[in-house]
Amino acid sequence: MKIAHIHVWDKNNKGDFAIVQAVQQIIGENLTDSKISDFPMTVLRDGKKTDIEKINVADLVIIGGGGIYYRWFLPYSTEFIKKIKPPIVIFGVGYIREIGSRKLNKKEIESIAVLNKKAALSSVRDYYTKNFLIKAGVPIKKISVIGDPAIFLLEKKPKKITFNNKIKIGLNLNYSGWLGFGYFEKDILKSYEETASYFQNEFDAEIYYMYHHPDEKKICQKLKIDKIKPINLPPTQQKYVYGKMDLIIGMMLHSVVLSFGAKTPEINVAYDIRNKSFAKFIGCPELVISSKKLKNQTLLKRAKIVFKNRQNYKIKFERRKEKIWKKHLLFLDEIKKIK
Repeated sequence: MKIAHIHVWDKNNKGDFAIVQAVQQIIGENLTDSKISDFPMTVLRDGKKTDIEKINVADLVIIGGGGIYYRWFLPYSTEFIKKIKPPIVIFGVGYIREIGSRKLNKKEIESIAVLNKKAALSSVRDYYTKNFLIKAGVPIKKISVIGDPAIFLLEKKPKKITFNNKIKIGLNLNYSGWLGFGYFEKDILKSYEETASYFQNEFDAEIYYMYHHPDEKKICQKLKIDKIKPINLPPTQQKYVYGKMDLIIGMMLHSVVLSFGAKTPEINVAYDIRNKSFAKFIGCPELVISSKKLKNQTLLKRAKIVFKNRQNYKIKFERRKEKIWKKHLLFLDEIKKIK
């Protein structure tokens, strides 16, 4: 089977890369004898004749996962979408609207509706995206909520990193282009610093910084945390390291998606509705704090509670992962039925 995979493709962004790898791993394991060709999400926006010719030699088109309903990729070319001949499957995608960004306009929303109505199957990573699509005019029966595929990214043990028995806290900041970071920078940095200091003083904890984007080096230089250890590995190895942490405090969505997938307790400092949506989807709305609400040691107080209950969260994450995987399997069964 020839599969044209249209997806977010930024290898500098560990989350984007992790999604693509996870989807292709899942597809490869469940649709045997498949050959995948990669296409960037921008093909749907740019609508080039050369791209449609390449896509139309495929037997199946898979779009996603990742945040494909994002102003950067929109509006899609509805004429281009109409010319796609193979069946279209939208796989575990999401809607992105960062704090401070504009709403999508009518043309952008209509192009999303056209794509979903054309698709043979459509699935999303959270209930917020489902509600967004319903408001856009996509029939409710057509939308499956299956969760983020990156949860199930395979893990690979790094060769040159070893871990001791000390408490380990992982941190991550979003400095990948979110223009709103500057509005909350002072409170974000202070919250991270006081939280890291508490765990170092109380538990002699080791503090790790989990890189998800190269631009984070610019903001990490401002973090006043002693002996912080950087981790910057390929996604499969990064996820393995997440599994060795006792607690993750992250901003980039996939810092907590990979943490959840590794069954490590996490707190998400939110810069987007999708952060809140993920916490709700995994049944733990208390694990998200808005960037707007970091005063009065809010992050430290929450971190103490989550850390104290970390074993319970591990168990809860494992059970929730099993349920999400069943949703994936049901959706994969529907894909296999496509002629």
